[in-house]
Amino acid sequence: MMRRMWKVLLAARGLLWVVRHVRQGQHFRRSLSIGAVLAAMAPIAVHAPAEAAYLRVEEGTRGAPVRHVQELLIAAGYLEGAADGIAGPLTRAAIERCQEEHMLVVDGICGAATYLVLSGGVPYDPASLGIEEEVYAFPVSGHAPLASRGQGRSLYVSATAYSAFDPGNTNRTAMGTLLRRGVIAVDPAVIPLGTRVFIPGYGEAIAEDVGGAIRGNRIDIAFESHEEALSFGRQDLEIFVME
Repeated sequence: MMRRMWKVLLAARGLLWVVRHVRQGQHFRRSLSIGAVLAAMAPIAVHAPAEAAYLRVEEGTRGAPVRHVQELLIAAGYLEGAADGIAGPLTRAAIERCQEEHMLVVDGICGAATYLVLSGGVPYDPASLGIEEEVYAFPVSGHAPLASRGQGRSLYVSATAYSAFDPGNTNRTAMGTLLRRGVIAVDPAVIPLGTRVFIPGYGEAIAEDVGGAIRGNRIDIAFESHEEALSFGRQDLEIFVME
């Protein structure tokens, strides 16, 4: 009788040992599972790329960033000539051609999206390009910034407007170039032909034309249409002759 009870006690003890170890194993596996979940939920350190520097090149701006964009436009075949760091009508037209070809918003302004197309997807980084100068912009109304005054002289003029579509006009200038926006007629004794000027509210222009009534401090500003020329009327302006 005693022997049988002893066997029962041993069997019960063995069963308790098995149950205890099974529970320990389950607890261990649960710990592993919880640990794995917590590890998966832990925040991962992600180093975001540095934000691209601000860039806006449009007609009427100048500086090293403008020259850099012009160089990219020339390399891509959108702009002819040399990069001079002055965004005029030709630079605007080149940007528009690039934007149109790549189905971007055609506004003639080189911002982040247009720059990425020109640079092959590389964000604008003036530090890596060795550019320390910012873009200088001429206000639409008012004076040029002091940084630009040092490169030109101020001249007060009486300005009228014309176009290739005005009665009696042709589409060629006195220099044989196409009459277009960005051209002015001048008195060569005051502003030599080929001179670049900046006109507030209009932008950069080149003296490529003359006129019978254009004498002294008078200029005639070219527009794309007869209506635009009429709308401009006659204005007294302070322009900046870039010398």
